[in-house]
Amino acid sequence: MRTIWKGSISFGLVNIPVGLYSATRSANQVKFRMLRGSDQSPIRYKRVAEADGKEVPWEEIVKGYEYEKDQYVVLSDKDFERVKIASTQTVDIKEFVKLSEIDPMFFDEPYYLAPEKGGDKAYALLREALKKSNQVGVAKVVIKTREHLAAVKPLGKALVLELMHFADELVDPNELRLPSDGKVGQKEMNMAESLIEGMSGKWHPENYKDEYREALVQVIEEKIAAGGKELPAAKGKGRKPTNVVDLVAVLQESLKQAQGKKKAAAAGKRKRKKAA
Repeated sequence: MRTIWKGSISFGLVNIPVGLYSATRSANQVKFRMLRGSDQSPIRYKRVAEADGKEVPWEEIVKGYEYEKDQYVVLSDKDFERVKIASTQTVDIKEFVKLSEIDPMFFDEPYYLAPEKGGDKAYALLREALKKSNQVGVAKVVIKTREHLAAVKPLGKALVLELMHFADELVDPNELRLPSDGKVGQKEMNMAESLIEGMSGKWHPENYKDEYREALVQVIEEKIAAGGKELPAAKGKGRKPTNVVDLVAVLQESLKQAQGKKKAAAAGKRKRKKAA
């Protein structure tokens, strides 16, 4: 695995040499090119000015901020230099806080931190201390010239650096039209709780696949095999929203299905034990 950068975790007077690695993959995305329908010629996008529709070469393009409708202030390279943050390649931990105190909404993108030469002992010490205290290190880090808020969290044998949103980046849910607690009846509540209990299980992430991507790849392969010809129309698989009038009936039927699946799973386990 290739490092994004090599630097250190810093807190107090402690510096732990580490490398930063990506913790996610985007290679599984199915990418498309925009083509002209008549001859499948790839489409290129041009940079044109709104005023006259003429194409603008890169050397004539500047960056502007719209401070009022159609009113811009242009920022030069020197202006950006004034606010440029030095890439110190340091995960600078400012404080330690309880993980339970941080709303999951703040977490955004994970990276792995791995110890570099001479950092194993201090790395393991920080990891185990975070585990025992159930705390995370809240840090500032510069990635690709931008300063980020981040959390250093233990995950198994690894330390994870998870980029976070700043508080003003999160939208207040109070801006939405949301139902009040008083609209929930006790009968429906009891049935919903029973349904949740009946559908409860242990978290196994490998059980969940990107079904849309798999189906899309299958369609692409079928289309190639068919020489690009149209395929038969797909049968509708969408679910209709639950009608409020039918809510109790829907909950009852869902509860029956959940209980049936749980009984079938338990029976399967008993058969496997007997076979063993």
